[in-house]
Amino acid sequence: MHIFAIANQKGGVGKTTTSVNLAAALAASGQRTLLVDLDPQGNATMGCGIDKRTLTSSVYQVLVGLAGLAQARAASPSGGFDVLPANRDLAGAEIEMVDLDRRELRLKEALANHAADYDFVLIDCPPSLSLLTLNGLCAAHGVVIPMQCEYYALEGLSDLVNTIKKVHAKLNPDLKIIGILRVMFDPRATLSQQVSSELEQHFGDKVFRSIVPRNVRLAEAPSYGIPGVIFDKASKGAQGYIAFAQEMLERVSKF
Repeated sequence: MHIFAIANQKGGVGKTTTSVNLAAALAASGQRTLLVDLDPQGNATMGCGIDKRTLTSSVYQVLVGLAGLAQARAASPSGGFDVLPANRDLAGAEIEMVDLDRRELRLKEALANHAADYDFVLIDCPPSLSLLTLNGLCAAHGVVIPMQCEYYALEGLSDLVNTIKKVHAKLNPDLKIIGILRVMFDPRATLSQQVSSELEQHFGDKVFRSIVPRNVRLAEAPSYGIPGVIFDKASKGAQGYIAFAQEMLERVSKF
């Protein structure tokens, strides 16, 4: 079982879009996949076609010990993968978890009992360095960093790399950066090209070859509760994520 956190402390950079579409593309390739929604907004949950307002149990109950993963997970009706869903309850989990033993390892321990159920677990982390994100990073074998090729994104990236180093040193020696994915890419913008080449110079083969362009169809898909790679497979954005999933499978085979 490969566990990857999709993380970037900057908001609006395509973490949820990447998580949902990678999960659907991996599932379409025959991989047994679980998507864990660790964001109290529950956007990944809704984007998979699961109504967060009607959940009887969610990742919140799993983290605070009120339910097991088997009780809380749900199948994405459109995506072909399982989801550990989230809703607003999760916002209160951080306060409750402060007093719990091994609070940063709650997700890791919940997943450990289901290692035989899945080939891939993807964790959609919230856009902050919170106890929830820490649970994601402690559970993961690696981090996938989606980022836009903009100036401010580079600053946020250095902060995130430092955080990953700290978690690796103190809490999770298995944690490494799997790669950086360029998303919402506009090839016409000079700045995008400059930042893209800077990334390649600095991070080398850690930068995925696949690039996901800015795409209206990807943005429309969540309102239908269908991953973009299924909603409009022929769109440029969907093709970018399908290529990314194949590249991910190649990287994993080399571990």
